[in-house]
Amino acid sequence: MPANAANRVIHHYLGHARELPWRALPGEPRADPYRVWLSEVMLQQTTVSTVAPRFERFVARWPTVDALAAAGDADVLCEWAGLGYYARARNLIVCAREVAARGGFPSSEADLRALPGIGDYSAAAIAAIAFGRAAAVVDTNVARVVARLHGLKQPSRSDIRALVETMTPPDQAGDFAQAMMDLGATICRPRAPECPVCPLREDCAARASGSPEEFPEPRVKRARPTRHGIARWIERDGALWLVRRPPRGMLGAMAALPGSDWTDLVQPLPSPPLAHVRHVFSHFALELAVVSGGEAPDDGWWQPLDRLGEVGLPTLYRRAAELVLARSEDRRAA
Repeated sequence: MPANAANRVIHHYLGHARELPWRALPGEPRADPYRVWLSEVMLQQTTVSTVAPRFERFVARWPTVDALAAAGDADVLCEWAGLGYYARARNLIVCAREVAARGGFPSSEADLRALPGIGDYSAAAIAAIAFGRAAAVVDTNVARVVARLHGLKQPSRSDIRALVETMTPPDQAGDFAQAMMDLGATICRPRAPECPVCPLREDCAARASGSPEEFPEPRVKRARPTRHGIARWIERDGALWLVRRPPRGMLGAMAALPGSDWTDLVQPLPSPPLAHVRHVFSHFALELAVVSGGEAPDDGWWQPLDRLGEVGLPTLYRRAAELVLARSEDRRAA
């Protein structure tokens, strides 16, 4: 691999960097560690287009890590609603408070990795982008670029990391990391890569093969099992009874409709369903039946229906509520 490969990637980045609300563009002072950390947490399993507006709303409400650390758990979880993977939000709260207590973010990969919710990738990204540390940053986009560059169909994580380490210029690790991320997101895409405009095209083994999309080979996806659950719609005087889910597990600590545990078996319904919702989580799909009535559990609260949007229902329960309310509107209009 020519020694100037990293220089070509960075040079391309100088003229084509994506403007993102958490990013400092080339030539600007380094980005605020708080904004880099928050963006990396939000971007886990979530697209840039989804994250960007939510990020801006989040930092408008809590502009510093100290402000976030002082926020109430329910407020943060409510603001996170709809982004999914809610363990991220719970870790975000704990991490913010730990960082605030120590007076700021540490700058080394090892110390960052010790914080709640920060793994190898995020620690390297924060260290390189926010602090200019010589760290090898490997996300899905970077891994794809490197696998294609070297013609690797089934590389291991350690293979990719070792190659990124050899390419990363110690004094420009942050710019190089963001340049590689952009390259994978905009040019070296999973499908229809734009090889003619890629700064690494002359050295790319996958391009030379004539079939760059075959590198790396896609992993075989396991079939998702289906689980089943029942949610209860308990309505009184224009308000809906809501509960908070247990702090651990799926949708932990989020507002929800009361209901049964989710099981592998179809559960008998106590009454005709008001709505059915199918929701796909990372490891399983859920078939949720919404039924009317029942006793309100001890722990919960009455939420006015006209203020239902303020409580931060996760997507599963928001969709359930929308379906039930739409059905009620249809009945009244009939």
